[in-house]
Amino acid sequence: MITHKNTSLFFIIILLLLLLSKLYIAINIWWFIIIGIIWLSIAAINSARINSNYHVRAYCNNPSLTRKKIALTFDDGPSETTLEILDVLKKYDVKATFFCIGKNIEKHPEIIERILSEGHLVGNHSYSHSDFFDFYNAKKILEELRKTDALLEKFTSKKIQFFRPPYGVTTPSIRRALKISKHKVIGWNIRSLDGGIKDQEIIYNRIIKRVSPGGIVLLHDTAKHSVLVLEQFLQFLQQNNYTVISVEKLLNLKAYEED
Repeated sequence: MITHKNTSLFFIIILLLLLLSKLYIAINIWWFIIIGIIWLSIAAINSARINSNYHVRAYCNNPSLTRKKIALTFDDGPSETTLEILDVLKKYDVKATFFCIGKNIEKHPEIIERILSEGHLVGNHSYSHSDFFDFYNAKKILEELRKTDALLEKFTSKKIQFFRPPYGVTTPSIRRALKISKHKVIGWNIRSLDGGIKDQEIIYNRIIKRVSPGGIVLLHDTAKHSVLVLEQFLQFLQQNNYTVISVEKLLNLKAYEED
């Protein structure tokens, strides 16, 4: 498995060997630059892919599940749109997991109450969801995790176990913070891209092409087009005999832990 630790070790050994060789033969500086670029490229690509497990282990699906069961997750709420999402989920008697942003919890505590009262799960999605979250040090990340946990735990009365990093990007700092917080990273293997794409048909077709047993779907509860796609998608699942189950059941992990 390609991880940050063994990749770094490999390239450090390569660079040390080049430095030793340079004592005996002429080696162009460009070899060091090229190796450095390759190293950084591998790190950047894998840091941006949550399913790479490059920095931390992420649970992105259950490949051992052969029956037609999947899980639904929503990021970036709660928001006014979350209410419409909840209405659709209730209509189809489906439960989902909502990865919530701390500052949005403060704005809409009543929506968190409804999410939980209707049998859905909640997880941590950072406090700020800042564009610079990937550049935060471990201390700052841990502060964000703990602040959002505290907000959610007012409603759950149990310790939050699930965390989804903003944008699905992981870093050494996130790894160090999670080592202390003990959160389990929940990823996905069916990404709708509804956070950027607004065309309902494109989003819908993208999802249904990727549906498979044991999958985790990533949607957002922040825009009207996501509500429309959700209803279409749930109809598709019914027609194709898929059952939506919780992330807990899909992965056999607990979303909360007793204090």
